Amino acid sequence: MLLLLRWFLLACALLLVASLYPGVQVTGYASALWAALVLGLLNTLVRPVLVLLTLPITLVTLGLFLFVVNALMFWAAAALLDNFNVAGFGAALIGSVIYSLCALVIDAALEQLFGRRR
Repeated sequence: MLLLLRWFLLACALLLVASLYPGVQVTGYASALWAALVLGLLNTLVRPVLVLLTLPITLVTLGLFLFVVNALMFWAAAALLDNFNVAGFGAALIGSVIYSLCALVIDAALEQLFGRRR
């Protein structure tokens, strides 16, 4: 149940990103739900492989290259979906930073409300 709540809140966060930054566009809440799902799947399946492959450059840049990896995941999700659009890589970078900050707040709030379950 907590996973569904997090998914719905992340979809709301995606709508917030689209309203705050004009480079990111989501046509509606259903599209935001699909985009949040695709983002979650990409971050679960593809991102670890990319992080491992780019480990040397990530170490050289002291971890800043992870922003690029996050932007690539955001941009890839927009490329896979019709109703979720990102204007370019710069928009993906800014959108992914805002989305990540929202996800951080959502995770902290859910942990505070429900506690950590292991």
